[in-house]
Parts: sequence; structure tokens; C-alpha cells
Amino acid sequence: MPTSAPSPADTAAPQGTIVVLGGGYDDPTLALLAGLLPRRTASIEILTAATAHDPARTHAAYARVLHKLGCPHVGHLQVDEAQPADAPATLARLRAASLVFLSGGDQERLTEQLLGTEFLAVLRRRCQHEAGFILAGTSAGASALGGQMLVAGRGWRSLLAGGIEVIPGLAILPNLLIDQHFAERARYPRLLHAVLAYPALLGLGLSEETGIIFRPGQPPEVFGDEVVVLVDGRQLTASNYTRQVAGQPVSGQGFAVSLLVKGDTFALPA
Repeated sequence: MPTSAPSPADTAAPQGTIVVLGGGYDDPTLALLAGLLPRRTASIEILTAATAHDPARTHAAYARVLHKLGCPHVGHLQVDEAQPADAPATLARLRAASLVFLSGGDQERLTEQLLGTEFLAVLRRRCQHEAGFILAGTSAGASALGGQMLVAGRGWRSLLAGGIEVIPGLAILPNLLIDQHFAERARYPRLLHAVLAYPALLGLGLSEETGIIFRPGQPPEVFGDEVVVLVDGRQLTASNYTRQVAGQPVSGQGFAVSLLVKGDTFALPA
């Protein structure tokens, strides 16, 4: 399937609001999203393309919480092998939604179903050009929004050449590389390796119950209970990344690493 890179017109600062969460308990994030809506009766769609097992149950769980928050219209965008993203009814619901929420699961499922589709083109346009539109993702649904996404790499082996796998993401946030469940699953090594491979991208490690809100015209802001790790490789002074053979350790010097907590902001790469 083609990777469907964003056009130059789609690389400017988004006019919509984008929210990413590192996974875990997400009811507080749903409350945040409900508060961002222009009105609680606005249309919400839960996109479960990343969820392989019982996506209807996933939608129902989110719908129950949102209903309690006063949001009665919570639809289910069930995009999968049997229900393509570009089905006319699915596209119509995407165009009508005020909020689209990407559930967790497997981020590769998201890219397999969405890359190269009109659905993704519409989603990108709405994020870029519609000030009232909101896109949110948790766990895999957050990781998939970057220009590239990590899909493999575990423990100390992720600091060996060939020890991680990075593939194209949905490029809603094209200058970022986002990892989730970051502190809980000890993913610091693999994010460092990924930034060595893609030093032009800003690496974001999102802990659970912790995320970032991207508002138009404002710097991204951290929310939640834990820590976001920011890894910036744009000023690397040395790296053996391009010279190492599989199984050999990678090295890099000059990373800029920040620990961010609720209320902290940062600058995005130009």
C-alpha cells in the first residue's frame, strides 16, 4: 500500500486540535476532550482500526464514559479488512465528526488500513484547516500519528543495530516520532535508537495517563500524572548508526533530552 506522504500544504501548523495519550487509564483524557468540544451534543466517532479483538466492545466502553460526560452522539468507525476506510458511509461520518478518537491496539493495523486512502487525506485536511476539529489517539492511536512509528524493539537489544523496526506513520504530526507506555515498558533505549535513525524527527516518549495537547497557535502542552521524555537528535555531534552491522551496539553523542510534566510546553521542529 502506498505511504501517502502529506503534501506541502499539509505541513504547516495544524488549525485543528490534536491530543495524544500514552495509554493506560484514559477516562480523564475523555473528560478533557469532552470539554474541548464546541458543544456536548457534537458528533464523536471512535475509530477502532488498531483494535483487532472485539472492537465493538472497545467502542461501547468509550461510549459509556462519554455518555456520562454528557456526549450522546458517539459513533463507531469500524475500519478493518471487511469494512474499508473509503466506504462512502464511513467517509461521510468522518466529514461530519467534531471529534475522532483513535483507540489503542496495534499501530500497524492503523497504517495498513489508512495509508493511501481518501479517509486519511480527509483526516489530514480537517486537522490542517478546520479550527474546530479535534483528533485524539491513545497508545497505538497516538504512536501512529507521527511521521515515523516504532513497531518493534525491546530491552537492551533495542540498542543493537537491527534491534528496532521503524515504519512510516500517518504523518498527521510529520515532524514527530511518538512512543507510548514509555516508562512502564522501559522503552527509552528504543526511542534513542529511533532518533539516531531519524534525527530530524523529535522523539516523544509518553508515559501512561500522560499526554500532549497540540492547540493551534500555541506550543504543545503536557497533561496528566507522569512524565513525557523528549529526545532531540538534531544537534548530534557523532554517531556510528550508518556504519554498524546487525547485532553491534549503536552510539550517538549530543542528544538533548528533556523531562516534561503537566503544564510544561516545548517547541516543535520547524
